[in-house]
Amino acid sequence: MLRFSQAALLICLVALGTAAFAFDNGQFDNVPPDIRSWFKSMIAPNGVPCCDIADGHRTDYEVRDGTYWVPIEGQWMQVPERAVIRDRGNPIGEAVVWYVHHRGGIVISCFVPADAV
Repeated sequence: MLRFSQAALLICLVALGTAAFAFDNGQFDNVPPDIRSWFKSMIAPNGVPCCDIADGHRTDYEVRDGTYWVPIEGQWMQVPERAVIRDRGNPIGEAVVWYVHHRGGIVISCFVPADAV
């Protein structure tokens, strides 16, 4: 359990460190306050913050053998169960995935399906 907590902390720190590279080019100017607040409040079931509105990516998804899969940068990736948020609703009606690049790979930190309630 300690290793899991350390890994979760590392992912959070990496996500926060890479958040400096996320920037707003004005693409989020017209986001209503309730939607902006929803993005900012998202936390994965393991307690790791998803980050912010600029870090969430609207996405398609598939369910394969009971697990979610999302396309990220041209490659379909399985969403880890620790990243799936089912109980926070989804006011935009589209699936959203939060991920970071880490050590040459992609780490999915959060995922909200389109029909989350």
